[in-house]
Amino acid sequence: MNIIKESLYKWRIKKFGRMNVDVVVFTDSKTIYSNEYKEAIEQLINVASLPGIVDAAYGMPDIHWGYGFPIGGVAAFDKENGIISPGGVGFDINCGVRVMTTPLKYSEVEKYLDKLLKRIYNEIPVGVGSRNNVKLSVKEMKNIIENGSYWAINNNYGTSDDLNNIEDSGKILHADYKCISSEAIKRGSDELGTLGSGNHFIEIQRVDEVYNNNLGLFKDQVVFSIHSGSRGLGHQIATDYIKIFRDNLKEWNKDIPDKQLINAPFNSQYGQDYFFAMNGAANYAFANRQLIGHRIRKIFKEMFNVEVKLLYDITHNIAKLEKHIIDGKERELIVHRKGATRAFEGYPVIIPGDMGTASYVLLGTSKVAFSSSAHGAGRVLGRRQAKKVLRSNEVLNELKEKNILILAKSKGTIVEEAPEVYKSIDNVIDIVEKTGISKKVAKFLPIGVVKG
Repeated sequence: MNIIKESLYKWRIKKFGRMNVDVVVFTDSKTIYSNEYKEAIEQLINVASLPGIVDAAYGMPDIHWGYGFPIGGVAAFDKENGIISPGGVGFDINCGVRVMTTPLKYSEVEKYLDKLLKRIYNEIPVGVGSRNNVKLSVKEMKNIIENGSYWAINNNYGTSDDLNNIEDSGKILHADYKCISSEAIKRGSDELGTLGSGNHFIEIQRVDEVYNNNLGLFKDQVVFSIHSGSRGLGHQIATDYIKIFRDNLKEWNKDIPDKQLINAPFNSQYGQDYFFAMNGAANYAFANRQLIGHRIRKIFKEMFNVEVKLLYDITHNIAKLEKHIIDGKERELIVHRKGATRAFEGYPVIIPGDMGTASYVLLGTSKVAFSSSAHGAGRVLGRRQAKKVLRSNEVLNELKEKNILILAKSKGTIVEEAPEVYKSIDNVIDIVEKTGISKKVAKFLPIGVVKG
């Protein structure tokens, strides 16, 4: 494997063997040759061999190993002769981030922070298998799957203004509940409005730096972020379609370099069924974050008598039909972003760090990698490794020294999501900005964290 340095933070692997396109990675010279990157780059090389891929298989600065496709990977396939792959989306379909803003300064919230965090923790179900106290009917689930945030707004979970600040207005049109199994519907019926576990979080933050005022943020402003996805519904859809593809597309997939890259021709019935099911899970996830955000909005209203606004809500696990210029011609592509964020010019990009460091809001500025960006800091330690080398009391003491309050369902989650298991978010953001992918708007620091 010959890695060519094209600029300070851009590296290329020319196509060889079965590859149909090159691999391009955005990172620094220290990381590109590290062992932690090796498996993820090998996965990108495998992705570059898939049918109908165009331009290049891209790796963002937060790239790390994942199921089939690396997390932090971007790949686009021609609509007519390309593929769609569950591994290129991930099991948590439309895992995404929502940032909401308050008019409050940190000094106005500081002495009430413990009470605020406890209310959020007690009123929003968190953790593995967390459930809501209302079980939705199949008819209601159909409505959510096909209408996303519009369902939430129509049921008084937010305002119509919210829809202007959500990717795709919180409703992707190509969605059909009939493409989703009854088991997936059942799993989602009592999880709407729940956070989940793992790297999902609710984080109260203060604005530490404002680099430009395009989004109206101000220093020491209190904001909060929600990181969650489609819960058991999305996981079941991914599981179902991986099995469907394995059972029915054996001949089509016989030569794939990794069985986790199982896929279907995008224009086949199997490919379209997955696409419509995936979009249904994405709509569910938009509605899920809408409900969580609305509940926290009500808590702020009751405690501080202030109005909370939605800054933006964006996904980082999805495959989307988009038009892009390839070799001077506009083509319709199915763009897979797995652990990668859309970064269209002038639109907000949200890149959270870990619970002990900063998060950033940026604006998309270019057409690099199909207008895509990093989605987070990126792991350097797996969950099992973290549990071997870290202790929960050490992590808690570290957060306490930084004046960060935390409430979590389990000590295991605290260890698995410790700051030490992630790359430097500041370094990731520096690469994103210097490669021209996005431009910094503001930096947030955590003051209170809720984990599953």
